[in-house]
Amino acid sequence: MNHESRTTNNEPRTTISGIQWVLMTVDGQTYALPLTVVERILRMVEVTPLPGAPDVVEGVIDFQGQVVPVVSIRRRLGLIHRPVEISDSLVVAHARNRRLAVIAESVLGVVERSGDDVVSTSGIARGSQYIEGLLKTGDGLVLIQDLDKFFSFEEENSLEQAMENA
Repeated sequence: MNHESRTTNNEPRTTISGIQWVLMTVDGQTYALPLTVVERILRMVEVTPLPGAPDVVEGVIDFQGQVVPVVSIRRRLGLIHRPVEISDSLVVAHARNRRLAVIAESVLGVVERSGDDVVSTSGIARGSQYIEGLLKTGDGLVLIQDLDKFFSFEEENSLEQAMENA
């Protein structure tokens, strides 16, 4: 998936009928990312460990000549860790000022929903500071992952240092 329809502030892309979201699953739960932040979906490739990186970083990949951190929603939300599998996908997306490759067990596709289908999650559960909200779909509620808040300030600095030392 390579698209050029990105707003200047990475807000979800709005069409006449609604907002477009990329749906993916991790640990049986469906997550959504705004289509505007998603650059491409890749098959799993070899992930190179990155010494000194935060725990939520599985390692790095070479994507179009750029070293890109591979991050785990499982680790971020305190779920049981499992090794990456060849059947997993990587969702390459933009967060703040860097590209990230998010590990997904499957990518379900793109859906379009109205803004009325987004519900706030402020303070509902552990890890909810990393969740932007809930998206109502015909199959239930989907957690909207906020990649801009994926790293704490300390983790961001630790990742930057690890990337410089690599």
